[in-house]
Amino acid sequence: MGTFFQQGPSIGNQYDEDRVLRSYLARRLPADVLAEIEPGLRRLGERAITDILEFGDDAETNQPRHVPYDPWGVRVDDVVVSRGWKELDRVAAEEAIVATGYERRHGAWSRVHQFARIHLFNPSSAIYTCPLAMTDGAARLIEVYGDEALRRDVYPHLVSRDPATFWTSGQWMTERTGGSDVSQSETVARPEGEAYRLWGTKFFTSAVTAQVAMTLARIEGAPAGSRGLSLFFIRLRGEDGKLQGIQVNRLKEKLGTCALPTAELDLVGTPACLVGDPGNGVKKISTLFNITRMYNASCAVSSMRRGIALARDYSHRRVAFRKSLSELPLHVETLAALETEYEGAFDLVFRLVELLGKDDTRTATRDETAVLRLLTPIAKLYTGKMGVAVASEVVECFGGAGYMEDSGIPRILRDSQTLAIWEGTTNVLSLDTLRAIEKDQAFPPFLAEIRARVAAVKRPELAESAARVREAAARLEAYLPRAVAEGLDFVEAGARAFAYSLARTYAGSLLLENAGWSLEHEADRRPLVVARRWCAQELAPLVHADASHRAESRALALDETEAPR
Repeated sequence: MGTFFQQGPSIGNQYDEDRVLRSYLARRLPADVLAEIEPGLRRLGERAITDILEFGDDAETNQPRHVPYDPWGVRVDDVVVSRGWKELDRVAAEEAIVATGYERRHGAWSRVHQFARIHLFNPSSAIYTCPLAMTDGAARLIEVYGDEALRRDVYPHLVSRDPATFWTSGQWMTERTGGSDVSQSETVARPEGEAYRLWGTKFFTSAVTAQVAMTLARIEGAPAGSRGLSLFFIRLRGEDGKLQGIQVNRLKEKLGTCALPTAELDLVGTPACLVGDPGNGVKKISTLFNITRMYNASCAVSSMRRGIALARDYSHRRVAFRKSLSELPLHVETLAALETEYEGAFDLVFRLVELLGKDDTRTATRDETAVLRLLTPIAKLYTGKMGVAVASEVVECFGGAGYMEDSGIPRILRDSQTLAIWEGTTNVLSLDTLRAIEKDQAFPPFLAEIRARVAAVKRPELAESAARVREAAARLEAYLPRAVAEGLDFVEAGARAFAYSLARTYAGSLLLENAGWSLEHEADRRPLVVARRWCAQELAPLVHADASHRAESRALALDETEAPR
């Protein structure tokens, strides 16, 4: 009988062990700001592997359930969540996961501080970052569009540090008619005095246990299409604690994010308040989902980080062919490739966060605002897809043990897959990237940023990599006019490859900048290696989708009988 038992992975303080996060904060934050916030980050890094992880595991083990009726047959629609889920709500308030971004103690840098906290909190939190993302977005929306009552009675709860007064918010857009395309929304708003009542079905709502929600509806008589939709605020429960005109049909059974209660529900005369003027609800709620897209990207990156940390530690513990995995060259290459992907994605997201901080505090230039608009869908779509790829490799790094649910490793893959879908699929966001370029004239300042970073590269060790980024930027600049000239079908067919190319080229410029700084200030050559390896890949894998290419794609995609010659 065998006596060997494989030792599983172990990780330590997630702030102290994340070289990339610590180096970034040292590089970008003023010294006094870093000195003030670092003790709290280190404490949160320890909580991420102790009580927060315990609460997240409890929430995964004891998943939410729907109780439609009480014992006497009265419709109650209770959604019962675990102790761990409730504790995560408390911790989120205590750790000021949302509040940090709105107290603005450090001006534009407050968002960087906030997202550093999200980066540490998320991987242990059973995706409690989902309701927090919608709460953050609702707070920002109220800042921009809210009336006096919303600012006075609701906003303070959304940004509270006190668990007793902290509220979360939902974002209810998806209906049976579609997710990303909300123009066909069937929810109707009927006036009742100065307020409204809503009637309709919301097919996915990931915050049915929240106190409030933002949703879209069409006021009776409003025109069809997205312009006829208005934005409404809902308080889910009345003074008696009962749901107000909300009937929960079921909780969704999902591939991942299983601790998160996601409901399908009917609005049956739900009391609601109009936010802003009637109409243009999609434009208003975009303020919210731009924030949730940033959370999505941050969660994808932090999940990459957690998976790599576990795989790295395991590589020292697992022996195969009489050597630890950490001594096997091919396994080392695999881990190195994952680390490179993580660092590029990290820089992409935190540059986005910097721009958000400037936009919040009205210190962004016009060009920076345009880049923020363009970089938001790019960062979300790229990190969402790469998060899945990294998670898949992480599972494989553990072999058969990585496929076992009780190891906890499959959860990383299942939850990462969600992040490629939430807040817009890859294709939807690729088209949104094109809209940002067209409507916000964001492409010139985006390219200018890349070129400015490349021009600042002075280290000879980075010269070849800088040349590759410069050449990729030139290819991107040349591609767009040709694509537009070829027509809409050409542009749309190549939109995903174009968005990937923007992400890789922009991230390459950031990695070059970081490598130069680390060589000079930290005597650390690892960022140099990352920059070189990142820039050695195909940075701009553009697709020239002319009529012949599109016809060939149709033959393959739709199984048509004959491909064009």
